[in-house]
Amino acid sequence: MSVKFRLIIMNFLQFFVWGAWLITVANYWFGTKGWDGSDFGAIFSTMGIASLFMPAICGIIADRWVNAEKLYGLLHVLGGLTLLYVPMINDTVTFFWVILLAMAFYMPTIALSNSVAYNALKKSDLDVVKDFPPIRVWGTIGFIVAMWITNLSGNKASANQFYIAGVVAIALGLYSFTLPKCKPKNTTEGSNSIVELFGLDAFKLFMNYKMALFFIFSMFLGAALQLTNAYGDVYLDDFKLIPQYADSFVVKYSTIIMSISQMSETLFILAIPFFLKRFGIKKVMLMSMIAWVLRFAFFAYGYPEGFGLVLIVLSCIVYGMAFDFFNISGSLFVETSTDPKIRSSAQGLFMMMTNGVGAIFGSVVSGYLIDHYFTSASGKDWHDIWLTFAIYSLVIAIAFAFLFKHKHNPKVIKDLTH
Repeated sequence: MSVKFRLIIMNFLQFFVWGAWLITVANYWFGTKGWDGSDFGAIFSTMGIASLFMPAICGIIADRWVNAEKLYGLLHVLGGLTLLYVPMINDTVTFFWVILLAMAFYMPTIALSNSVAYNALKKSDLDVVKDFPPIRVWGTIGFIVAMWITNLSGNKASANQFYIAGVVAIALGLYSFTLPKCKPKNTTEGSNSIVELFGLDAFKLFMNYKMALFFIFSMFLGAALQLTNAYGDVYLDDFKLIPQYADSFVVKYSTIIMSISQMSETLFILAIPFFLKRFGIKKVMLMSMIAWVLRFAFFAYGYPEGFGLVLIVLSCIVYGMAFDFFNISGSLFVETSTDPKIRSSAQGLFMMMTNGVGAIFGSVVSGYLIDHYFTSASGKDWHDIWLTFAIYSLVIAIAFAFLFKHKHNPKVIKDLTH
């Protein structure tokens, strides 16, 4: 079995574990359990909380003491066992802490999977820049397949979604022990202090106006991602409360409709090099923000038939641009704007602001606002919810266009995307 194929399996299963429950957990929370909405936002904040510290800690462990593929495998086994326990929970407080534990095990595996893949490709004398993206795309495919399986098997609101994710996570954990060894560096070369050793010197970037502004906008965009992850599927499922839409395709297969977002993502990934060379990093990031406005606005005016269905599908299509254009171009901005000595730490700071601080901000604030201002005895006012999120994204886009200054350098982009 070739190294590429083995890494494709790893990436496919990596995101299958996430896709099996992430988009449908709201249906389990509100539908099966009937729990209060004000606490639900906190569930999605667990990813942010875990991202604040676990990737950095596990990165240090893998760099200094334990093979990355072994740590990766151990984390997945522990995460899988945690997910298998979720269906036994009958109160929101315990549910939060168990999901937080599961995320503490899962979130660092995203970065570790990249480390394992890069190491394996280099050991096989393969071109990381050329060969890794086609491998990584299978992660998105795994996410889509998991969503489809959860929906088509009738488990989008059942506890079985956690059993599916848990079993696959354990299987991936065991499989990872067979991957090429990614040994620790066991070195502190270049680290003159505890601050440098733990990458904390990257926080000095906040003293630079442009970098500080970039990280702040990263936080706000990270919040937007949590809004769509947390409420997209349950929004479509709620059309069942309207008699004329109760048996519609959108209600029956809401998760499959949402999976169009991930399908779109695979296409926009391939388009990024062209857009970066043609328009530059700032304009591509601005396109992402406009795409978030359209994502939420299309949802606000969508409904399960006719033109409304077209808007729902369009919302899923623009998601690919909204998600990929900021995350990948943002990563390239960090790569080209920071000192090589702190570049890895700066990338970690970018992840912390988007998946950490931004995720917590988006989850907690949206949960509070929706429960207190957009929920009544008759249900949630999804039109106003999505319209509010669209206005939020529009304000961010306008502020970014005027405040963030960055000169396009085609040569830098060419060097990075080839």
